Amino acid sequence: MLTLPEGIRGSADPRFTAPVRAFARLFARYVRTGGALSVRLRGEPVVRIWTGTADAAGEVPWQEDTSALTFSTTKGITSLVVHRLADRGLLDYDTPVAEYWPEFAAGGKHSITVRDLLAHRAGLSDLRRVLEQPGDVLDHVLMEQRMAAATPDWTRGLPVYHAVTFGWLLGGLCRAVTGQSMAELYRTELAEPLGITGLSLGRPADDARVAELVGPSLDLTGTRLGKPITAAAVRVPIVGKIISSMHFTDGERALSGPIPELSYSENGAATGVFTADAIASVYSVLADDGCRGDTRLLSPGTTRALIRSTNTSPDPNRLTFWHLGYHPFPTVGAPRALGHMGLGGSGGWADPDSGLSVGFVHNRLDLVRLPLDMTLMSLLLPSVVRAASTAQRGEKATRAA
Repeated sequence: MLTLPEGIRGSADPRFTAPVRAFARLFARYVRTGGALSVRLRGEPVVRIWTGTADAAGEVPWQEDTSALTFSTTKGITSLVVHRLADRGLLDYDTPVAEYWPEFAAGGKHSITVRDLLAHRAGLSDLRRVLEQPGDVLDHVLMEQRMAAATPDWTRGLPVYHAVTFGWLLGGLCRAVTGQSMAELYRTELAEPLGITGLSLGRPADDARVAELVGPSLDLTGTRLGKPITAAAVRVPIVGKIISSMHFTDGERALSGPIPELSYSENGAATGVFTADAIASVYSVLADDGCRGDTRLLSPGTTRALIRSTNTSPDPNRLTFWHLGYHPFPTVGAPRALGHMGLGGSGGWADPDSGLSVGFVHNRLDLVRLPLDMTLMSLLLPSVVRAASTAQRGEKATRAA
C-alpha cells in the first residue's frame, strides 16, 4: 500500500499516488475542514482516504465511516433506485406518472412521464407554489401529497432544475409502485444488495459519525441587501425559477447550524447522508455495466441505455441537461462520464469507459466560497483518470508478456 501524506488516513493503491497527493494539497491549502475520497476501479477499491475533522469546533477527527450531508448528490442515488425498478419492469420511463400514481393526474399532469421527472421537465420546481408553512419542507409524506395535487407552471417541458421537489416527486412515484418510502428503498434496493453501510436518506438513527457542517450562516436573504436582491431576482423569468426552486420563507432556518434541521427529513433530492465509499460503491454499478464486483444491480441493456441517454438527449427537440437523473460529467480522458454534484461540492461520478467510480464528501458549506467549492471534485478527477489509465496500460503489458 502507498505511504500516505501527513494528515491523510486510509489506504491507496500505489498506482494512484497522484490523486492522493492532489486530495492532500486541496485540504491542506484550501478546504481545511474534513472530508473523504473513495475511488473504485471495476468495483474494487483503489483509494479510500480521509482527513481533517468532522465537527464545527475542529476537535473530532474524521473517521473511515464518517458520513456527511450531501445535498443534491442525493439525486444520483435516488435515480438509481428508480432505474432498479425500471429494470424489473415496475416502471417505464415514457409512461405517464399518473398510471402508477393516480392522484398525480390532478392539475392537468396526466401527460407528465417518468422521464420528465428525471429530466426536471415537470414544471413543478417552484417551492412557493407548494409550501404553506416553512416547516412543511420537513414532512416528506405531506409534500408528496402536495406534489400530486399541484398544477404545473409555464416551465412544463423545459429543463428547469427541481432542486428540492425532485425528491418528493420520485418519492411519491416509488411509494405508489412499491408501497415503500424512498429511505426504505435505499436500504432494500441499494445498501443491502451491495452489502454497504453509510447510505442513508436523512440522518441515521445512530448519527454519531455524521459530520457537522462548518461555515457561516446561510441567511443571505435576511440581510439588508439580500431581501431586495432576492425579491427582484425572483421576478426574472428563468432566474426567478432557479431561486424559487431552492429558496422559501424562513428556509435558512432549516439549513442553519452545524446540524441542519433539514438533515432529519427524507428528501431524495437533498438529504442524503453518505460516506464517500458508499457513493463510489453505488456509482460503480454505472461504471461497470450494471455490476459492483460479482453483484449485479442493473441489466447490461438498462445500464447502456442509461449511459447513452445521459450523453445524448432522448428528445433532440427538448434540450435538457439532466438525463434520467444524472448530468454529463466529463473530464480529461473521460468524455462519457456522468454523475451528480451537491451543494458545497460533494459528488458521485462514474466513467463507463474506464470502469472508474468516485465518491467525494466534505463538511464545509460557505456560500462566499461556494463557486470554487463546487469545482473541488472536478479538480481531483483528472488525476484519478490518468492514474487509472496508467494502471490499465501496465496490466495490459503484463498480460501481453
